[in-house]
Amino acid sequence: MIAAVTGGKGGTGKSFVATNLAVLLARSHSLVLADLDVEAPNDHILLSAELEGEEAVKIMFPFIRYEKCIRCRACVNVCDTGAMLASKEGLPYVIPRLCSGCKSCLFACPTEAIVAGERVIGRTYVTPVSVNGSSFTLVTGVLKEGEEHTPPVVLAARRRALSLDAELHLVDTAAGTSNTVSTAMYGAKAAVAVTEPTPLGLHDLKLILHVLKELEVPRRYVVINRAGIGPAEKHYRVAEEMGAKVVVEIPYSREVVESYVKGIPIVASNPASEASEALRTVAEALEEAM
Repeated sequence: MIAAVTGGKGGTGKSFVATNLAVLLARSHSLVLADLDVEAPNDHILLSAELEGEEAVKIMFPFIRYEKCIRCRACVNVCDTGAMLASKEGLPYVIPRLCSGCKSCLFACPTEAIVAGERVIGRTYVTPVSVNGSSFTLVTGVLKEGEEHTPPVVLAARRRALSLDAELHLVDTAAGTSNTVSTAMYGAKAAVAVTEPTPLGLHDLKLILHVLKELEVPRRYVVINRAGIGPAEKHYRVAEEMGAKVVVEIPYSREVVESYVKGIPIVASNPASEASEALRTVAEALEEAM
């Protein structure tokens, strides 16, 4: 089963919820946690884990054999990212960070002047994690600094995670509602949308619930994190309108901040806290979905 932890807005606590759910659910199920927020992966930080098992993520990169180039500009005309440009003399050149590796220029060139090379745009990692006797595997995708094309790294990390045998693949998505978020959640049977009781939290909750509805995720849950910093009545109403269920409110507390600082999930460092009890409720909801 694939289950996603998402939320639309950044900073709502998706990684906090995902890592704690992983610890709880791994006690009774074989589990893989996939951190697919490749631009800012931090699940390993919250779990105090050192990343292991590095693999490079590569995309095609065009090299030009100028002795075969006839200056027809076919490669420039077909490039939709602006990576392929032409000099005053009509010779093409490539801006590496803009190239998505789509191979259009390769296929468009009539003289085979373009050769398919490779370029590393990120890395994936597979790390064994153990927290208070709860063991699972963490798969992490990391986009290389300065790169702009996140989808290949998200796909590579997702494929690596799904290649590992487990009862539950728990996916921690990036913020927002971009194609990388929907790609990360594709095929999920359940999703937890983490929000906060603020106007912006409400706005982005509507957006992510719409995405989940379009993806036809059958079980859609809402977790209101930092409860108490503002009214949440509208969040309940939006969830109901979008066919989702608010399962719990996690109180805004110093204990949660301290668990961040320690790098130990709160369900392990302080299992008797209100936040831990709330997170157990979310874990039970996902178990029912299984």
